[in-house]
Amino acid sequence: MSGIFRQLRLAFALALWALPATAQDLSGLARVEIGNSQITDRRSGIKVELALSQGVPYRVYTLADPARLVLDFREVDWRGVTKPVLLNADRASDLRFGTFRPGWSRMVVDLKGPYAISEAGMVVAPDSGKARLSVTLIETDFESFAARSGAPYDPRWDLPEPTARSETKGLPGEGPLVVVLDPGHGGIDPGAERDGYSEKDLMLAFARELKETLLRSGGFEVVLTRDDDRFVSLERRVAIAHEAGAHVFLSLHADALAEGQAKGATLHLLSENATDAASAKLAERHDRDDILSGVDLTGQDDVVAGILMDLARQETRPRTERLAQSMVAGIKEAGLAMNHRPVRRAAFSVLKAADIPSVLLEVGFLSNPRDMENLSNKQWRIAMAAGIRDALRAWAAEDAALAKLVRQ
Repeated sequence: MSGIFRQLRLAFALALWALPATAQDLSGLARVEIGNSQITDRRSGIKVELALSQGVPYRVYTLADPARLVLDFREVDWRGVTKPVLLNADRASDLRFGTFRPGWSRMVVDLKGPYAISEAGMVVAPDSGKARLSVTLIETDFESFAARSGAPYDPRWDLPEPTARSETKGLPGEGPLVVVLDPGHGGIDPGAERDGYSEKDLMLAFARELKETLLRSGGFEVVLTRDDDRFVSLERRVAIAHEAGAHVFLSLHADALAEGQAKGATLHLLSENATDAASAKLAERHDRDDILSGVDLTGQDDVVAGILMDLARQETRPRTERLAQSMVAGIKEAGLAMNHRPVRRAAFSVLKAADIPSVLLEVGFLSNPRDMENLSNKQWRIAMAAGIRDALRAWAAEDAALAKLVRQ
C-alpha cells in the first residue's frame, strides 16, 4: 500500500511538469488567493484547499514523528497569507510556509494525529490558467501512517549529492583561520519569536556583524551558511563547512525556553546524552530544521564509516572542549554575561561534523528580558563579536602549539 501511495503522489507532481505553456510559463510567481484558500476539518479528517493564480509543479506527502503534511511547490508568492486566515482546522496544531530553497516553496501542516492522504490533485482552468490544489486527509492508525509516510525520491526535488570535503587550508596558526558561521533557522523556520523579533533575523544580523569584525581584524577567512532569509537544511550547513575546509564551525542561536529562566550566553557541545533537561529541549527545537527539510540524518552508518567517525571525534573532541573554554573566557573578558552553567552538552545534529571543532552558541535567550534587550542592541552585539574574535585567536594559538607538540 505504501508503494501505491508514493507512486500516486509522484504522479501528481510529474503530471504538472508537463502542463501546457499557458499554465506553467506565465511570468511572475504563482500567488495564493487568500479568500479561496482554507485548511479545515472534514468529517473524520482534514481538507487542504489552495487557490493559486497559476498551475505549478508540486508534490505532497506526510512525515512522521511528529505527524505532519508537507506540500512542496515551484516557488509561490505568499504575500498577504497568514496562519490565522489559512488554518481553520482543530485537527491541525500549527502551520508554516515560505521559501525553503531558491526557487522552491514549502508548506508544513502539523497534525494532531495520524491522518493519511486519501486524495490529492490540482485542477488548472484552461482559459485563465488559475489552479486549485486539493488534499484530503483521513484518520488512520499510527502504524499505517508511519508506513505511508516519507518524502518520495525525485532528483528534481531532493538535495544534491554530497560533495567531498575541501582540503583543509593548513592547521590553525598556518595561514588564516577558516571560520564557518551558521546563523540558525531561516526562511520557513523563524526559530524563536518574541515581541516582534525573530531568532532567524537577529542571528543573521549578528553573523554579518561578527564576520565583519573577524575580517577587519585580519587572520580570518569567514563563510556564512546563509547570508539571507532562506531555509538551509542541517545536512547542508555541515556540508558547507566541509566544502570550505573549515577549522571551526560556530552555530549561532537565540532561543526561548517556556520556563523563562535561562539567561546569558551558553555554549553547547555535541553529546549523545544531554547534561540537563533544558539542553535536551533546545536540541529538539534546533533539530526542527531537520523535520522541516524532510531529511533524516539519524540513519545508521555502516561499521567502517562509524569507526572512522569515532576515531575522528577522538581527536576533535578535546580540541572542541578547549574551543568552548576559550569562548567562555573571551566573552567574559569582553565584560558580557554568561549563563551560570556556560558549557553544556546535547545531541545537536548541526554539530555532528566529526572532523571539525563545532560549537553551538546561544548568544542569549529571547525568553529573558535582559537578553532580549542585549540582542537587539547593536553595540552589545559588537562587544560580543569582539569577545568571540579574541576567543578564536587564543584557541587557534593554543591549538597550533599543541599540534606541534603532537608532531614532535
